[in-house]
Amino acid sequence: MNTARFVGASLLTASLLGAVGCTVMREQSTVGQAVDDTAITTKVKARFAESPVVSAMAINVETFHGTVQLSGFAKSETERTTAESIARQVPNVKSVRNDIIVRP
Repeated sequence: MNTARFVGASLLTASLLGAVGCTVMREQSTVGQAVDDTAITTKVKARFAESPVVSAMAINVETFHGTVQLSGFAKSETERTTAESIARQVPNVKSVRNDIIVRP
């Protein structure tokens, strides 16, 4: 089971890094900032994949200038707050906007 999570997180990391390439997103100041934001997003999603509480597939993560926005659906308030807590613990995260909706 641990191997499956590691492989999943690795594939997610590779796909996100491949997708950003050298593209600067709208209103992004530099390519470096875009890469930093992508790295934060990747780390948050990888930690979600490691968590027994949070569904990495049901929660979307977007990062802009170090601000992480969480959206999607959680099965409980515990999953919602745990996702926010995990995101806040990732290095270089300046703030977290939690737009996750609890839907049992």
